[in-house]
Amino acid sequence: MIQTVFSAALPVGESLVVRKNRIGEHMRSGPRIAVITGMHGDELEGQYVAFELARRLTERPADLHGMVDIYPAVNPLGLSSHERGVPQFDIDLDRTFPGDKNGSLTEVLADALVRDLEGTSVCIDIHSSSIYTQELTQIRIDEHNARPLVRLAALLNARLVWTRKPVAARESTLSHTLNERGIPTLVVDMGAGMRLDEEAGSWLVEGILRLLEHLHAWTGPTIALPNPLVSNGSNVCTLRCESPGIFLPSAMHGNRVQKGSLVGSVCDPLSGTVRQQIVAPCTGLLFTLRTYPVVYPGSLLARILEVRI
Repeated sequence: MIQTVFSAALPVGESLVVRKNRIGEHMRSGPRIAVITGMHGDELEGQYVAFELARRLTERPADLHGMVDIYPAVNPLGLSSHERGVPQFDIDLDRTFPGDKNGSLTEVLADALVRDLEGTSVCIDIHSSSIYTQELTQIRIDEHNARPLVRLAALLNARLVWTRKPVAARESTLSHTLNERGIPTLVVDMGAGMRLDEEAGSWLVEGILRLLEHLHAWTGPTIALPNPLVSNGSNVCTLRCESPGIFLPSAMHGNRVQKGSLVGSVCDPLSGTVRQQIVAPCTGLLFTLRTYPVVYPGSLLARILEVRI
């Protein structure tokens, strides 16, 4: 059942409307799961996940024993204009939580979303990487929430669960707000901005079904990937650029690399020379790789999770 979560009038007769699809609305018992996507307008991976999850759930209604709320576009203006933030307001929606019912338009929207999510058993907040880098599907968790969330995160078919030290900037996110209010919330980061990876999206859908199965809300079929690698960040090697130019990767994203192997080169189009060779400082899994070729000093080129092969 399609429901309106928030609606507001905009200039020139337009309106801002956030909707959700509640599947299993007839259920009076069982858990309630929320899947949030479209927080940033340049993050499109969640659009496919929302479609495929809704399709899978509606084709087997007898196997669903709870409610699933799918919010495919909580920043519809950003999605329609291909902008990361909320157009005209120049605001990152995921830095306005918990919101304010008497505040600006984006604060009122954030407040309405948080209130609509009250009573949710588990929330999955799906994001994509930027247009500059590609990420393996990973779950990111602030370390003070690690104990209750890592076990749930392991069900989502991600390659990596990354527990991080909390920082002030994340205190205004939806995930922080919900976790502080006792709603377990998992942040998924996957793929690359402005693109869709159907295979990765399909695996995440299978993972969401596994989570539903764990919560006794799904009795249909599921497919599991091996357990993810878990890191607190201490074994993450970050590679950055020292010279301007174009980055030409040599290693394959998602593959394992050996210490000392070539990850890529920074080349100078003007002189035809290689300015910097990017060498793996450790042996492990290449889980982040730059896809946008133009680079400057300090540009993120790759991340490697140091693991034994």
